[in-house]
Amino acid sequence: MRSVSDEDLTARARIRNAALAMLSERGIKATTIRAVAEAAGVSPALVQHHFGSKEKLREACDEYVMDYIRGATRTAIDDRHLDDPEFLSSTYETAPPVMAYLGRALVDGSPAAAAMFDEIVDITERYLKQHAEKPLSDNRAQAAVFTAMKLGVTVLHNHVARALGADALNGDAIHRVGRAGLDIISPEFVGKDIVDLARDGISRYQQGESDE
Repeated sequence: MRSVSDEDLTARARIRNAALAMLSERGIKATTIRAVAEAAGVSPALVQHHFGSKEKLREACDEYVMDYIRGATRTAIDDRHLDDPEFLSSTYETAPPVMAYLGRALVDGSPAAAAMFDEIVDITERYLKQHAEKPLSDNRAQAAVFTAMKLGVTVLHNHVARALGADALNGDAIHRVGRAGLDIISPEFVGKDIVDLARDGISRYQQGESDE
């Protein structure tokens, strides 16, 4: 999840990132191959060479977003990096465009967005079964509702930021949201070890910021 400059990216990655941002802002109908090409600094022919069509380009963005979510979840929970300030810093830097894209896709609605939501529910259900400290009464329903609640912050990020007196959901605002989520969620539901790691990670990250 290392951040790289545009100069270090391949043309295919630059095109995908440009599409990710444009689809987040405009949606699929208002996004054109020509506009994506211009934003990526390449020709429309090169976009078509790499992706073939706008729909295939969108599918590549979908897969990139899900790969990111799968990888971030494994690193955070399986590899126990929730308390790692370097991991949090990387996530704060790289996650916003991914989550903005996911939020727009969910609002626009499509079979692809439905599939992404369902996979996130699958991932959530699996982790809840592994880490919950008491038996869940309805694993699937609880995973679906928990996923919807978490993604609600993504979809409504502008409103959440405004309610917190911030221009965007970053910096101190994102820390406040993270802590609020941990306060609301029962440790028994997601696992006290996970909650403790997350709290420690936010504290260590903020301490590192204050020391700079």
